[in-house]
Amino acid sequence: MHEELENFERNHVWDLVKPPPNCRPIGTKWVFKNKQGDDGMVVRNKMRSVAQGFCQKEGIDYEETFAPVARLEAIRILLAFAASKGFKLQQMDAKSAFLNRFIEEEVYVRQPPGFESARFPDRVYKLRKVLYGLKQAPRAWYARLKSFLLKSGFVMGSVDKTLFLLSHGGDTLIVQIYVDDIISDGSFHALVSSFAEQMSREFEINWAQGFCQKEGIDYEETFVPVARLEAIKILLAFAASKGFKL
Repeated sequence: MHEELENFERNHVWDLVKPPPNCRPIGTKWVFKNKQGDDGMVVRNKMRSVAQGFCQKEGIDYEETFAPVARLEAIRILLAFAASKGFKLQQMDAKSAFLNRFIEEEVYVRQPPGFESARFPDRVYKLRKVLYGLKQAPRAWYARLKSFLLKSGFVMGSVDKTLFLLSHGGDTLIVQIYVDDIISDGSFHALVSSFAEQMSREFEINWAQGFCQKEGIDYEETFVPVARLEAIKILLAFAASKGFKL
């Protein structure tokens, strides 16, 4: 909890102020989650202070909430295209992504439960940046990331607004956005590495391990035989004809 609030201080998320007249601050709460590794074991206990966005009033606390999200089919097409071209893939997610965008509306929230100020218990926090739980949070983060990519020379897809392309000479870099998860691949290793460095300078980034494994070092074989549906149907029919118990 202390780490979360220290993160708010570093990012200048809010200011403790006297509540203005007719102020209706939005409540906050703590959300706890166990983060699991690939083996299903708990690797970290996460907690986050979030706003109770269900209390927000449209037209007062927010205007727009829609944010484009990549379709699963689009991600599959990207992965298939990258595999066919032999592109290098990188997966990353932005740490505390929603805290990277300044909030446009004037929003006040109550102090986090259990961490009320001893000197100013009646004061509220005026948000400077978007807090998790607010209805406009995903839209604000998408706008922040889109602005960064466009300034970096990327071109947004005309149909898929979560797909961004960067051409450099004869090489291409492709970026796909799924909320705060980002997949990038490119035809030139240096171009992919340069983008990774740019993202690390602009945001706090967590790197996924799956795309970083090396064949022959981290693993040898990945193929696992899987029964075809037709084979299972034949087995069930044969078992039924013989009266076998399954």
